[in-house]
Amino acid sequence: MNLFEETNDWTEKLAPILKKYKGRKHPLDYHNLYQLLVMVVLSAQDSDANINKIAPSLFEVFPNMESLSVSNVEALIPHISKVRNFGTKANWLIEIAQTIKKDENIPLTMDGLTALKGIGRKSANVIMREANVPVEGIIADLHLIRVAPRIGLIPESKDGIKVEKQLMQVLPKTIWGEIGMAISFLGREICRPQPKCPECPINGICEYYREHF
Repeated sequence: MNLFEETNDWTEKLAPILKKYKGRKHPLDYHNLYQLLVMVVLSAQDSDANINKIAPSLFEVFPNMESLSVSNVEALIPHISKVRNFGTKANWLIEIAQTIKKDENIPLTMDGLTALKGIGRKSANVIMREANVPVEGIIADLHLIRVAPRIGLIPESKDGIKVEKQLMQVLPKTIWGEIGMAISFLGREICRPQPKCPECPINGICEYYREHF
């Protein structure tokens, strides 16, 4: 089988989850691009649920990039002190705000976003997917990193960048924008550390299911 046939094959195999999760909003409860960017930075090594909890009071005090850009780390920290690595993240956010200054200046390209402190490829992919701009990669969060090898899509790896690159080689660009979050949602809901295999819409193509059931 050549690479073209293989990529098309995977599009077909993954169609049930692409259909099930297509267009579903990211679990971070943001209301605009500024909020999304801030929450994505805060969510690194923390849970979306925790960030959703602290977000309303944070955005009451800092409603936009401008308000953040004229503030400082000391003023920001009390509002994010329940977030993991809050000191580092406060520095990142103030630096981002002082670089960007206004909401309308938020970049929406991979290079533009990853040039900002605290934003790697995964975060940039999330922001670009939610902003509905042409994608340049695949969201590789911890759920996808667990699920993709389990299905048999790629070899196992804990390295998000490596995982993303491998997925970009096996999957056609037409599904990049949705497949990362589709696999992530599958991982959050069904393909958990203790998977609920009988409920899975793609168990028919899954290596793990084949071996265990």
